[in-house]
Amino acid sequence: MSHARPAALLFDLDGTLVDTAPDLAYATNALRTHHGLAPLPYDVIRGQVSNGGSALVELALGLAPTHADHGEARRFLLETYGRNIAVHSRVFPGLTPLLEAWDLAQRPWGIVTNKPRAYAAPLVEALSLTHGVLLAADDLPLKKPDPAPLLEAARRLGVAPGDCWYIGDHLRDMQAARAAGMYAIAVRYGYIDDAETPDTWPVDRWFETPESLTQALWPGEDETVGRPG
Repeated sequence: MSHARPAALLFDLDGTLVDTAPDLAYATNALRTHHGLAPLPYDVIRGQVSNGGSALVELALGLAPTHADHGEARRFLLETYGRNIAVHSRVFPGLTPLLEAWDLAQRPWGIVTNKPRAYAAPLVEALSLTHGVLLAADDLPLKKPDPAPLLEAARRLGVAPGDCWYIGDHLRDMQAARAAGMYAIAVRYGYIDDAETPDTWPVDRWFETPESLTQALWPGEDETVGRPG
């Protein structure tokens, strides 16, 4: 691989491959409205999207997961989200040329997410993503940061883990990639909360924008890229 593109790409879903924050922000603010509260600013919600429904409930209502009312609030949020799962969610525009080129060249790629399948599968279908594998949070007994889903995805694609890039926007993504023996590729355009310290993550290579990631992986028909340093 020293002078070639990775054999396969594996993406995290929310905040890495697909910009799902608009629809999740709508569901979060619908929960607040249901409780007579004013909407939160979009940017405040965006930073918590990768942390899942429970984190959004805590953000919206201040209810910890141990609170007696947390479960009902989470159900309301997720039901609202499920009805609006792909209203405004889109593949990050700068990644579309990469996916089109990768598909045209018949190179394997897939998605490994901690999003439950009940939401991940309809979203991916609505966006017509032609992935080779989709592993969601409830497909295996373990989920990220455990490497098991990444290793299973590589197995299903028929690619050695060391020949894969795993691309994500959260510490658990990088931990899972490293543990799986894959290249840990982080994106700063993702849903990184201000309280996090991403410069301490175990990252092989950072990309600031979707466009820069596409350029690195598909710079031109006759060009190749090296291993991340």
